[in-house]
Amino acid sequence: MVRNVAQRLAFTAAVAATLGRIANSQPAGQGVNQPQPPKRIAIKAGKLLDVRTGALASGVVIVVEGDRVARIGSVGPDGVLVIDLSRLTVLPGLIDAHDHVLGNQKDMSATGGLRMSAPQAAIWGVHNVGVLLDHGFTGLRDACEDAAWSYGQLALRNSIENGLIRGPRMVSAGGCLSLTGGHGDEDVLSSDQALPRRPNIADTVDQMSVAVRRDIKYGADWIKLMATGGVADPTSDYRVQELSEEQMARAVEVAHRAGKKVMAHAEGTEGIKAAVRAGVDSIEHGTMLDEEGAELMARHGTWLVPTLETFQRGAAVAASFGADAAAVAKMKAILPAQQAAFEQALKHHLKIAYGVDDDADYVSTEFAALVRGGMTPLAAIQAATINAAELLGWAKDAGALEPGKLADIVAVEGDPLSDITAMERVVFVMKGGEIVRSDLPRH
Repeated sequence: MVRNVAQRLAFTAAVAATLGRIANSQPAGQGVNQPQPPKRIAIKAGKLLDVRTGALASGVVIVVEGDRVARIGSVGPDGVLVIDLSRLTVLPGLIDAHDHVLGNQKDMSATGGLRMSAPQAAIWGVHNVGVLLDHGFTGLRDACEDAAWSYGQLALRNSIENGLIRGPRMVSAGGCLSLTGGHGDEDVLSSDQALPRRPNIADTVDQMSVAVRRDIKYGADWIKLMATGGVADPTSDYRVQELSEEQMARAVEVAHRAGKKVMAHAEGTEGIKAAVRAGVDSIEHGTMLDEEGAELMARHGTWLVPTLETFQRGAAVAASFGADAAAVAKMKAILPAQQAAFEQALKHHLKIAYGVDDDADYVSTEFAALVRGGMTPLAAIQAATINAAELLGWAKDAGALEPGKLADIVAVEGDPLSDITAMERVVFVMKGGEIVRSDLPRH
């Protein structure tokens, strides 16, 4: 037994010296604290889609080391795990650039968000991001949350990054920055039952500065502006510009100075143009885009995230999911404008990224909607890969299967270039070299 301080110090020194000799005697690369070489996996692809060119290559082997693609060729290394996807089409992990992950998106009632606590909404979020990942979406931009004062979406983002929960790598906006009574004002109650003013409400230019700075303070990657009214709420008018051009320009100024980007919900024609002139980085929806607006977006290099499917499906099912009658009427009224607006976007070669703005279960159905709208299948896939990666600032690491990029890999049944609905038949998902879904068909 060690009886006093001097003896304890001597004993500790002796143990340390012994451990040091043991460590020094280990062969190179086998020490206790030596880093291990990255895990290597060889993936045999039936057909590999080059999303830049549309070329389909057969008999390709993708070699993954750690979380990256090491090389792509015809032969893989010996003595490594081999994943046989030889009956499938392989393509990069997908990116959803417009979603709202908190809460139950199947509850479309005007008071749904008020009846759900922030913790419960975040738990729904854990479910939702898991569903998105299982559909092959390894990247995600959350496009703001109404209950943003709790910032549950940022907690989800951080938890995914830290490995606490499974989900796509994620960037997120903070609150849906709106004005009193606008699309994004969650208080839909009568004047004598009004809720306390929410921090996402900004009625002046200076209040907009405060709202933007609050989102940045608490960790938002993007700022989301409600440039016009919307359809999902019972009160706003989607045709009407709500935030002033000066308010939006101030938001852009404050956000860009802090290294953040700005997205704008914009459905009405004049609100779209005002948001573009104010300098926003992306227009969300653009449902009533006209030729002048499309020319303006092309000139400014403004991105469009059209979210076609959610309007189409919403008009058909919203009432059965509890939506207010006024919201259902707006969904039906705006839908006829969608196709002409999308044709303007295609005519002027706008930069288009994939976004769903719908329940996670329907994340893959936007591909078919984009093709129905006039895109080629390859262009629709590019919207969810190289385009979305560029919009989110991920082009160096994501969006394509190339050596050096993250090993985000998806396999689908069928050929999506001839049948875009193949994108709805995902059976294998790898995110950063880790297999997160494998429902491979039996031979």
